[in-house]
Amino acid sequence: MKQQLIEKLNAMKQAHLQDGPASLELRIDRLARAKQLLLTHHQALIDAIREDFGHRSPYQSLVSDILASVGALDMASENLNVWMQNETVTAPVAGMKTEIQYQALGVVGIISPWNFPLNLAFSPLAGVFAAGNRAMLKPSELTPRTSALLAQLVPQYFSENELHVVTGDASIGATFSELPFDHLIFTGSTQVGKHVMRAAAENLVPVTLELGGKSPVVITADTDIQTAVERTLTIKTFNAGQICISPDYVLLPEHLQSAFVEHAHDFIKQTFPTFQENIDYTAIVSDRHYQRLIGLLEDAQAKGATIVPLASDSSEATTNAQTRKIVPTLILNATDDMLVMQEEIFGPLLPLKTTATLEDAIHYINSHPRPLAAYYFGQDTAQQNDFAQRTTSGALVINDVMTHAIVEDLPFGGVGASGMGAYHGIHGFRRFSHAKAVVVQNQNGESNLRLRAPYQDKFAELKALLSA
Repeated sequence: MKQQLIEKLNAMKQAHLQDGPASLELRIDRLARAKQLLLTHHQALIDAIREDFGHRSPYQSLVSDILASVGALDMASENLNVWMQNETVTAPVAGMKTEIQYQALGVVGIISPWNFPLNLAFSPLAGVFAAGNRAMLKPSELTPRTSALLAQLVPQYFSENELHVVTGDASIGATFSELPFDHLIFTGSTQVGKHVMRAAAENLVPVTLELGGKSPVVITADTDIQTAVERTLTIKTFNAGQICISPDYVLLPEHLQSAFVEHAHDFIKQTFPTFQENIDYTAIVSDRHYQRLIGLLEDAQAKGATIVPLASDSSEATTNAQTRKIVPTLILNATDDMLVMQEEIFGPLLPLKTTATLEDAIHYINSHPRPLAAYYFGQDTAQQNDFAQRTTSGALVINDVMTHAIVEDLPFGGVGASGMGAYHGIHGFRRFSHAKAVVVQNQNGESNLRLRAPYQDKFAELKALLSA
């Protein structure tokens, strides 16, 4: 299999060289074909995602996978003419021309995850195509129907040397990460990201890693607690918390904890009257992930946590192995020896940890690996700025959760253990381009002449300048 993949990659690289740089028109055409694929087959794609999850809200798939991807493709198409322009920089001497030219890398590998199987394939693809590259895509084996459908649809819109889909299990994914791409982007867990980076290093393939981690929600004493609860749980219940930038735990003053719980019950009652048969509530993607989450709950309870399921109907099961649905659940008195505070949750469980001061919250975040996102609720501008300056995260959202992900002009990426590199909008175009320095020397060539021997007269002139 590896040899077949290498041959395919080499064929794509050769086609890239033979065809020459992709024109503005071709790049826009590729973006348009990607958009057409999504829009024409949106219902089939939504159905495939739902079947892969066991159940997934069709609305969530339409918003987050179809329309979000279309938005990324549209933005690239609408701005590409400006992005492609050479960037002039100040020359050291008159008459010299100095600029940055953005050049396509060649063939980019994309390893996309299961939680947003279209968005996290087509959003980076928007930057890849905009930069004039071709791509090989390895979608997740955990969404096999969606992956198979993509493999079936892509050849209807793209030549085999423009965009190629590789399906298969985790071993195929590992082989894919070993290929000598011109760039590789991986979205997934930090643990797997380490393996991907190690494999890519064998061929010195530059990588963009979009990982995860434990994204905190910080609630301060002057917060409108109801607003904070509603905005936090809106995202925690979206896709049943299976989002890399979903709130992973809450730090709040002890006197606000009971109000948080109360407003959480009220909010869930308004938004999800039921869960197990509710078309709006998404299932956990697999039995393994479901059992992992159950294990986190059991571990927390055994170590002294108070488990608070937010079921609106007290007669409804809070967990169901057949539907793989877990009711949103608060975990009070969370401590660091609990697995739920050590692992990225990736599900509808939300630990609450009380802190005496904002300083304590900042110290707690800084004593742990840097998260993909941080969320801060509080009205004091000075404290907002202090938090922004003293904590490091891939992104910071103040008085909301996950909003940054829908702003295509903002870079999307992690820092430290949560990833490296960023894309979206022009940041994706530049991420998947080579910024080539280009200099056209002037007729006199002063910068060249000053380095030409003999040096003695020049040396005396420089010495005079130093003592001036």
